[in-house]
Amino acid sequence: MTVAKKIGTLSALVCAMLAVEFAHAEETFINPEWANSAWYLGAGVGRSRGTIDRQRLTDSFTANGASVTGFNTDERDTGYKLFVGKQLNRYLALELGYFDLGKFGFNATTSGNGVLNGEAGFRGANLDLLGQLPITERLSLLGRVGMNYAKTSTHFSGNRLAAVTAPDHSERKLNAKAGLGLEYKLSEALALRGEMERYRVNDAVGNRGDVDLLSVSLVYKLGRPAHSAPVYVPPAAVEAAPPAAVVAPLPPPAKAPEPTSEKASFSSEALFDFDKSTVKPDGRAALDDLLVKLQGMNTEVMVTVGHTDSVGSNDYNQKLSLRRAEAVKAYLVSKGVEASRVYTEGKGETQPMADNAKAEGRAKNRRVTVEVVGTRSTTK
Repeated sequence: MTVAKKIGTLSALVCAMLAVEFAHAEETFINPEWANSAWYLGAGVGRSRGTIDRQRLTDSFTANGASVTGFNTDERDTGYKLFVGKQLNRYLALELGYFDLGKFGFNATTSGNGVLNGEAGFRGANLDLLGQLPITERLSLLGRVGMNYAKTSTHFSGNRLAAVTAPDHSERKLNAKAGLGLEYKLSEALALRGEMERYRVNDAVGNRGDVDLLSVSLVYKLGRPAHSAPVYVPPAAVEAAPPAAVVAPLPPPAKAPEPTSEKASFSSEALFDFDKSTVKPDGRAALDDLLVKLQGMNTEVMVTVGHTDSVGSNDYNQKLSLRRAEAVKAYLVSKGVEASRVYTEGKGETQPMADNAKAEGRAKNRRVTVEVVGTRSTTK
């Protein structure tokens, strides 16, 4: 496969991934901290290409008194890989893998009815450092460097075996490898990769070259936290029991904890980057302050409500406001709040608190509110 064809194939994969990106742009991820530290498994398959050293074989025939009359090569095969990895952070991961790059061969004919057939296969293990550069929330550019420990097995047959050092031979060598590619996250746990990797190998008969693998892989992250988004249902009113006959005056009941409601509003700029729904470090600090203020309250219900300005379509703003409300909920749950007590709502642009015609008004309308209903014990 020529370089131009490889670039064309990779470009087609890029276009396909971008099309899927636009189709799923309304969905969001609410467990980014888990995804950036998870273990994962993966498997890939693709087209491999090796290079037969024709000149070296021709020189060997000549040294043995024969001239080459025909030379055919089979330099392409199917390769596959299996790997396990650990996400170190959002940008780096470490991968340990097993690969089989397939087999590559040639058929040579020489003067005097000479024939020599050869075949070489490559398989082994690799350890790579994987770099990931996010382009969007779902699409990332990949780059990898590492080492591969490959076993090379060669086999030759025919009546010109004098041109090679050994008919059957195997060798193990440690060499470098590198690669580039793209990763598209189908969900927080499942991703699709397209990569082009180059393995430096030895062919067990004195040659040192490269084998390229153009592959597509599926990656699955392990241990995804369970989450749910229950629908908020206000507590039902309790019917008052009919008054009982009073025989004697009763002592006044002990004062029950007083119900209370607290509400906080956060600007979207403080919580999120533009058009994103992942809580920023400054936003997490603001939510931590809210949780400190709630200490001592017996929390019954928390409701996170997202709001937007009027820029954009109603449908997009509605989905964006809900994604941001769910991201705030996910962070609160990660801090120990029971998931069953936190509800989410998205109001889109339907409840402005300022004039959307002005920039400062639109900034006030882009917000997430957190309302807490519970009780505080009071002492007199």
